[in-house]
Amino acid sequence: QVQLVESGGALVQAGDSLRLSCAASGRTFKTYAMGWFRQAPGKERELVAAASWGGVSTYYADSVKGRFTISRGNAKNTVYLQMNSLKPEDTAVYYCAACAAASAFQYYTKLIEYDYWGQGTQVTVSS
Repeated sequence: QVQLVESGGALVQAGDSLRLSCAASGRTFKTYAMGWFRQAPGKERELVAAASWGGVSTYYADSVKGRFTISRGNAKNTVYLQMNSLKPEDTAVYYCAACAAASAFQYYTKLIEYDYWGQGTQVTVSS
């Protein structure tokens, strides 16, 4: 069993930076692929970034490419989403998610592939 707890959401201004954290528990978490999703009001939940458990492979949605970075802590039980040059359209509830990975190089891009979810953290970007 894996439990995920996000933190770091805040109200910021356009152009600011923010780092979200996702703390995970569970002895097998080190071999889980991770993803960050977001859901804005009235919209479907969408993938923002994903990473393999080895950290070698990453994926970014086009809307955040070059601005957001997904990474794992040294102990591999924390995942971060560094968000730079934030825009009002980045406003959403951000969720981290995890799933058992087939290999250290595998990441996953579909919502249905993820088994574990955090409760979400609100990010609001004002113009």
